[in-house]
Amino acid sequence: MMKDLITAAEMLTKEDVTSLILLAKKRKKLTWDAIAQGIGLSPVFTHSACMGMNAMPADKAAALVAFLDLPAEAQDVLEEYPTKIWEQAVPTDPCIYRLYEIVGVYGPTMKALIQEEFGNGIMSAIDFDMVISRVPSPKGDRVKVEMSGKFLAYANW
Repeated sequence: MMKDLITAAEMLTKEDVTSLILLAKKRKKLTWDAIAQGIGLSPVFTHSACMGMNAMPADKAAALVAFLDLPAEAQDVLEEYPTKIWEQAVPTDPCIYRLYEIVGVYGPTMKALIQEEFGNGIMSAIDFDMVISRVPSPKGDRVKVEMSGKFLAYANW
């Protein structure tokens, strides 16, 4: 029968694997930084891939499966390229909403300054890295978000 041809890996979804990862993280009392260090990736990329928003290289997917004691079938799912779909136009989570607010307020400014410096094009979100850190301040600790993406010039058709 057709059902017999479907492997366990084909039956696991990105959502299933994300749930397994979150359970293992909680069970082992790990931080994203500890998981990232354990598999040799940045915390930003590790979290994004674990949430199903990026594909992991095979060696890193295998390392994550071993590090978190996940089922072996999860490796194939972690290596799959995702379909990136958001469930709502603007998230209501306060932290995520504020990031949307920053882009809404400063997005045109960022675009203008990028294009003045580099020319007509965009910053890649594929060839991209990001670091999030804490900066102590007498007015209250600051969240520092550093993003670096390859500049991609628009083609002149």
